[in-house]
Amino acid sequence: MRGTLTLKRPPLPADERYGSQMVTKLINRLMLRGQKATARKLVYTAFETIEKTAKQAPLPIFEQAMTNVAPLVEVRSKRIGGATYQVPMEVRPSRKEALAMRWIIAAGRERHGKPFADRLAEELMSAAKGEGSAMRKREDMHRMAEANKAFAHYARF
Repeated sequence: MRGTLTLKRPPLPADERYGSQMVTKLINRLMLRGQKATARKLVYTAFETIEKTAKQAPLPIFEQAMTNVAPLVEVRSKRIGGATYQVPMEVRPSRKEALAMRWIIAAGRERHGKPFADRLAEELMSAAKGEGSAMRKREDMHRMAEANKAFAHYARF
């Protein structure tokens, strides 16, 4: 490994309404140009929409969506002897969480025709059911890893 190891920062304070660090991370990842209050309002509105539509608590739906979207394997480029191979590798837990959030937010931003909070709520609910754009992204990544399984022996170098 190159350079020095960076120390893991202490966890963020849990969000005040749901008491979840995952919700806090979602708010921070959604935030644009430092507008945290706006991001917080969007997330809470999306959660209220989920509560109205699904008629159950939004936190379990959010956690289920995160679990469903989180990838198990990914492909990484590895240069060996002048050739570059797409090597399938297992995904670290922190990266799983980050990728899942990134894909859910991106899928919500891609949808059009409604306010963002509604689009985010729809994407979270569809991801919890195992559908939607974020799930498609995960399946594409798994398919790519499966196709490049022949190069898995390069992962230990």
